[in-house]
Amino acid sequence: MKPTVLLQYILPHRFLSRIVYWATRWEWAPWKNFLIGEIVQRYDVDMSQAAQPDPLSYAHFNAFFTRKLKPGARSADPDPQTILCPADGRISQSGRIRDGRIFQAKGQDYTAAELLGDEAAAAPFRNGSFATIYLSPRDYHRVHMPLTGELTGTTHVPGRIFSVAPFAVADIPRLFARNERLVCRFQGEHGPFVSVMVGAILVSSVATVWDGMAIPPYASDIIRVDCAGRDIRLERFAEMARFNMGSTVILLLPEGYELDALQPQQQVVVGQRIGRWVGAPSQT
Repeated sequence: MKPTVLLQYILPHRFLSRIVYWATRWEWAPWKNFLIGEIVQRYDVDMSQAAQPDPLSYAHFNAFFTRKLKPGARSADPDPQTILCPADGRISQSGRIRDGRIFQAKGQDYTAAELLGDEAAAAPFRNGSFATIYLSPRDYHRVHMPLTGELTGTTHVPGRIFSVAPFAVADIPRLFARNERLVCRFQGEHGPFVSVMVGAILVSSVATVWDGMAIPPYASDIIRVDCAGRDIRLERFAEMARFNMGSTVILLLPEGYELDALQPQQQVVVGQRIGRWVGAPSQT
């Protein structure tokens, strides 16, 4: 086992993540300016697209990290039948879900039921499609709707907080089904779809537009929330959640949607087309 991977197993994930959670909200100017400056320089962050382009004007590091973009910085593909990319980042993997199994990397896979924490919730995606999008520290960290949908429920699944960087995805089996995550289930025009917000070491904080902070607190048991009757409907391209540091979004779609030929490590941005509705599968 590579030393970098071994370290992932022995580090105190949640303890370190709690420290980073508070450190990224400390408003002492020398500290927050140092952190922001390091990220901007090291990752070549393009601040020209931000609503507030001055990186040192943010109250703390997390405010910078979850910055808004200026109007028009992103736009939605105009065809209402296309699937929109939910996040800025790079494609980790994408393609068909085969008999309920989702490809991770290097011959590794995991099941949709493991990912969602629910066999019944995974059933509509048994032979559907998936897209896994990795957000790096340089990316915009708000997640948007790929389709118009009504929120039917959420599931907070407890787990580890391994890194989701490419080296870890390649070498840690079933990583996305083992990390702490928030599963957001929607009902759309052509059936259910799911956006999964996957936590990661140092970057495990997730907030939604309907309930605010969802992680932390970290879960010790699966927490299911039924949202039927709350009338939470989000339009295609609308913001739905954010990572208070970066991580990974996994989109699951039922049969009838077809993804474009997305390549691993392909750069993508919010609102671009990544696939489209091609019609319900034949029942014959």
